[in-house]
Amino acid sequence: MTLLDGKLLSENIKSEIAAEVDLIRARGGKIPHLAAVLVGENPASEVYVSNKIKSCEQVGFKSTLIRRPADLGQEELLAIVQQLNNDPDIDGFIVQLPLPKHIEEEKITLAIDHRKDVDGFHPVNFGRMAQGMPAFLPATPFGILEILRRYNIDTAGKHCVVVGRSNIVGTPISILLSRKGYPGDCTVTLTHSRTVDLPGEVAKADIVVAAIGIPEFVKGEWIKEGAVVIDVGINRIADPSRKSGSRIVGDVDFPAAAPRCSYITPVPGGVGAMTVTALMLNTLKAAKGEIYPK
Repeated sequence: MTLLDGKLLSENIKSEIAAEVDLIRARGGKIPHLAAVLVGENPASEVYVSNKIKSCEQVGFKSTLIRRPADLGQEELLAIVQQLNNDPDIDGFIVQLPLPKHIEEEKITLAIDHRKDVDGFHPVNFGRMAQGMPAFLPATPFGILEILRRYNIDTAGKHCVVVGRSNIVGTPISILLSRKGYPGDCTVTLTHSRTVDLPGEVAKADIVVAAIGIPEFVKGEWIKEGAVVIDVGINRIADPSRKSGSRIVGDVDFPAAAPRCSYITPVPGGVGAMTVTALMLNTLKAAKGEIYPK
């Protein structure tokens, strides 16, 4: 069993990005600029945004953080989005989700200029991705592809079972792994809470992507011997033995599953670390005009 070390991979990729930014700076080019909008004080969102800003510093990007209180009106947020759309120095930006309940997330997502949508959530990018056209890929699926690519994991002709059908992870990764080319060419089964005999479906998989958001939902005995397991889950559970009183686990029962796997991502230190790095890669692509020429 080999651990797919997303943390180490993330640091390596950030070093590559930093070297490229140094070259851009030396040539007098435009330094990539990422902006983040944070509404309210959701603790998890605070951590995510902090990690994104820290990563920008690591790779040499410019970054802007726009903080607003939880009672910000929807029209006020739309005005901020429009301002960022129109700012020529901002290459890409994100509006951190979830938003307060009185704000319609879909309206905000649709208002973002797809050419600056480095989260890859806009329907234009999603549609281009589905058709195999150049697009900003959603950060977590993009991170998963990088893990598979950089560990040289064979995907062609493999049966991949995705557990979870969210628009952020499950659905896009099912599309990406079924596309022509590497990493891809998989036969993909997209499963969810209504799937009949879910353990039986998972047991057929050469590659399992668990993204259902339930702690240790995928049991070790479901995993086929030699399978590759990509655990997207980040769940906090009670643990009286820890000083904090809790610990982080994935969507897979790691101790039971790991001995059966050829490769598996740890939690933490797996997919989560790669998600922010994928956002950095998208921002670099935006600044260079790789997806949408400037």
